[in-house]
Amino acid sequence: MAVRLQREDFDLGQELRRIRADRRDIGALVSFTGLVRDRQGSTPVAGMDLEHYPAMTQRSLEAIERQAMDRWPLQAALIIHRYGALVPGDQIMMVATASAHRAAAFEAAEFLMDYLKSRAPFWKKETSPEGDRWVDARESDEAALERWTGRPRI
Repeated sequence: MAVRLQREDFDLGQELRRIRADRRDIGALVSFTGLVRDRQGSTPVAGMDLEHYPAMTQRSLEAIERQAMDRWPLQAALIIHRYGALVPGDQIMMVATASAHRAAAFEAAEFLMDYLKSRAPFWKKETSPEGDRWVDARESDEAALERWTGRPRI
């Protein structure tokens, strides 16, 4: 289990090799890497700044990772999320899950990604030619999270 919050970029291949190192009980390794897009709808995006409260964010991400480990038979899980100033094309986050079988690895990775997209305590500000704007979770992000909570939205 690992959660890392960092300014610096990460090497996806190196992170996946670390998870697999000397492990023969892993039959599936699923990863997702989120990237900064150059558009939000029809609006060009020049950059994004992510802010957070380190202790609160760390605890929140560790709690959701524990939920994934408790819910699925995982050998490993990893969440890396960057903060600070990013530009289009930059890696913003990654999730990796390892299990003996693919279904658990895929489901756990989706669970973690849905949580990160809608509930992770980051404040995201996009910069565009039209000015800066704070980014809120979208309705589709909230809907994706519902399948894991089982609670209808109000």
